[in-house]
Amino acid sequence: MKQLQGAPWLLAHRSMLKPNRPVKISLLGNDYVLWQDRQGQISALPNACPHMGAMLSEGWCVTQSNGNSAIACPFHALEFDRSGCTVIPGSNNQTKSLLQPLELFVEGNFIWSYGGHEPKIPIPSIMNEIAAEYEFIGVTGERSIPTDFLSLLLNMHDYNHQNGTHRELFEIEEVQVKQFIDEGLHSHAYLSQPRKQPSWRDILKNPAQLALPKVLEAHLENFFPFMGLMHGEDKLLSLKECHFYVPEADRRSRVFVLMYMKAHLAIARLLKGNLLKLIDVVVEQDAKILGKIYANTPQKIKLNNEVGMDWVKRNFESFPAAVEPNLSR
Repeated sequence: MKQLQGAPWLLAHRSMLKPNRPVKISLLGNDYVLWQDRQGQISALPNACPHMGAMLSEGWCVTQSNGNSAIACPFHALEFDRSGCTVIPGSNNQTKSLLQPLELFVEGNFIWSYGGHEPKIPIPSIMNEIAAEYEFIGVTGERSIPTDFLSLLLNMHDYNHQNGTHRELFEIEEVQVKQFIDEGLHSHAYLSQPRKQPSWRDILKNPAQLALPKVLEAHLENFFPFMGLMHGEDKLLSLKECHFYVPEADRRSRVFVLMYMKAHLAIARLLKGNLLKLIDVVVEQDAKILGKIYANTPQKIKLNNEVGMDWVKRNFESFPAAVEPNLSR
């Protein structure tokens, strides 16, 4: 995949990795095995064993005699250290690196990578700032979706689909884009969304409805092409809903959401689990519709409030250059 090379991608939050349990990740058409040892050191190698191609992510982690962590191939138990070196059975000599490690940028609990490409834009500091001020609730909504990355980004910046895809969940009656600030690869959207008042049955079914006001005033901050951040403010709590987008392959994309909150009233702490479930449903609804669209259909209809989608299209075509002029509404 040549599109968007040089962008930083958040592969995982540290909480998504169990010590010494390898996981498979895909990025820009390549598969890797990612693991964290018991000392917290995180490593990543290409997922195909250089012997006969077995998936290393199906193997297990070992602690070698020098104290370093290695990944064992599930086929012949060859052990590869974080540099991609191994020792062939019957030999006491370590091989040269047979697997090129994936360069990782670990900042606190955030595991970033450029996928082995030259960085074209910096990793933003905002996640470190949020983590320092807000309580981490958890990870939710992780999905690998059979859709191309542009379709995913267009959906995530489509402010009109609340009325369709999420109609039963939020009962949005209208979407009003109050302001869109285009700063090139960074943007802000301010939305006002009047919603139907939920019934007591709706509230009992999903208590997180209590945290939703009559009018949803949303501030969406976007970092092209890898992140969307929803800033939520309410009398109950302040919420940071951090959506991350990862291009796995030409026709497959991954999403996950990191949730942070600051409780203003004690009752807000009781809603943590429900908030995670609510956003998981939101992502599931998005994933469902993305799996049932014809991505290359010519767009013959244009709706109001498509300014976010236009921003995505401009940046997708020009990346890593920022489009000029940067129009704001």
